[in-house]
Amino acid sequence: MILPIVGYGDPVLRKEASEIPKDYPNLKQIISDMFETMYNANGVGLAAPQVGLSIRLFVIDTSPFEDDEDLSEEERNILSGFKKAFINAVITKEEGEEWCFNEGCLSIPDVREDVYRKEKITIEYYDENFVNHTEEYSGLIARVIQHEYDHIEGILFTDKISTLKKRLIKKRLENIMEGKVRADYKMKFIAKKGR
Repeated sequence: MILPIVGYGDPVLRKEASEIPKDYPNLKQIISDMFETMYNANGVGLAAPQVGLSIRLFVIDTSPFEDDEDLSEEERNILSGFKKAFINAVITKEEGEEWCFNEGCLSIPDVREDVYRKEKITIEYYDENFVNHTEEYSGLIARVIQHEYDHIEGILFTDKISTLKKRLIKKRLENIMEGKVRADYKMKFIAKKGR
C-alpha cells in the first residue's frame, strides 16, 4: 500500500524515533509498504518518520544510481543490487574525508542542496527477520544510509547546510509546510500555524 509522505514542518520529522521490539505489529507489512511508497516517489531511501511512524526503521534501494554515467562501472554494479531494511540502526563510526553531494528528500520536495558527509561508516542494525548485523559501507551507499539514519534521529539534510543557504530556501520550506508545493506522489502537509 502506498502511504502518504509527511511534508517538512511535521513534528514527527523532528523526533528521535523509538526502538522497535521484535513483536512490533505488522512490521513486515510496514516495510513492504515503505518500499512501495519509496518506489512510487522515485526515491532511493525512506525512513519511517517520513510516513508518520516515529520508529527506528528505514529502507534503501540504491539501484536507480546504476544509470548514473558519472559513476564507474564498479560503483554502478555495487549500487544496482543494494536493497535493505534497517531496524534499530546505530552508526558506530563515521570516518574518512568529508565529501559533497547534492541531496534531496521526499519530505522536502523541489529542494536540493550540497551536503558534506564522511565517506565511510560502520553501522549495527537488525534486518526484517531481526538478525543482527555490523557492516561497513562507503561512497553513495554510506551517504544514503547517513541521510536516512538522520531521519530516525530527528535530523533533516537542511540542518547540514549553511545559514545563508537556509535563508535562501526559507520561503520554499514555508510553502511546503503550507502545502503549496506539487509532488508526483501522495503527501501529507501540516498547515502552518500563526505568523
